[in-house]
Amino acid sequence: MARPIRFLILAGAVFVAPALVGTHASCTRAPKVEPAIVLTDAETQAAREFEARVADYSALHHKLEATIPPLPADATPEQIDQYQQAMGAMIQTARKDAKPGEFFTPGMEALVRRALGAMLGGPGGESLRATIMDDNPGLPEVSVNDRYPDSAPVTSMPVQLLETLPRLPTELEYRFLGRRMVLVYIPARIVLDLTPNVLP
Repeated sequence: MARPIRFLILAGAVFVAPALVGTHASCTRAPKVEPAIVLTDAETQAAREFEARVADYSALHHKLEATIPPLPADATPEQIDQYQQAMGAMIQTARKDAKPGEFFTPGMEALVRRALGAMLGGPGGESLRATIMDDNPGLPEVSVNDRYPDSAPVTSMPVQLLETLPRLPTELEYRFLGRRMVLVYIPARIVLDLTPNVLP
């Protein structure tokens, strides 16, 4: 989507590092990175169910987005903030009954735990953990449907982990808050779901 991409550039929310990235962006020159684990049949099913929930949510936010004026090409920080607030309010209303675990079901949570355990318990795991925690904003009080803290940095996501988890559309991101993983809708900075502590 053009608008969310423009929004991310204007807001300065795109961070890329050679070995760790904030999104599932790909580069044709980058060497292929193997997933952290090979999924079991149960994990594959959990990932498919997650993808179905993401697709349902994407349909919802596209429907809501069409009801408000788009951001102009030369949007000011004030206009970007107004757009975020408007989208956030509509999403919070549409998902007023949302609860933790709607995306990160027990099966998905188990998949995340196993992938992180294999990745951080292997060669270079301590260095990778240190890199993740270096940008980790800790444990702000955040719940489903809350706005992602404006002051919180964007945590680096290991490429191996992103290659293991279901791919996300451009407007969604996985992030870490302390030892929890969160799913964030970027254009409105809304937390769609979060896990219990999964980072070893």
